[in-house]
Amino acid sequence: MGYLPFEPNAAHLFFQLVSRRYERGAMLITSNRSVGEWGTVFGDPVVATAILDRLLHHSHVITIRGDSYRLREKRRSGLLQKAAATLEPVTV
Repeated sequence: MGYLPFEPNAAHLFFQLVSRRYERGAMLITSNRSVGEWGTVFGDPVVATAILDRLLHHSHVITIRGDSYRLREKRRSGLLQKAAATLEPVTV
């Protein structure tokens, strides 16, 4: 979630899905946005708060940092260069 903002109707439908699944079964949600940004993702901070309230109640949040596998493979193949600030020093 988070690549493109939800349309208002889609945000409300997603809320209904989360509400119906709440305390009935597991849900796995992935997003490239922090939960603090979900108000803009859903276009409505109130809906985002209600969704997060249900999702985070019994959850385990795992934060993964670093390059995606796609970016890592592009760098290995030479299609993409690392930013100068993240280059490791080379000893000659």
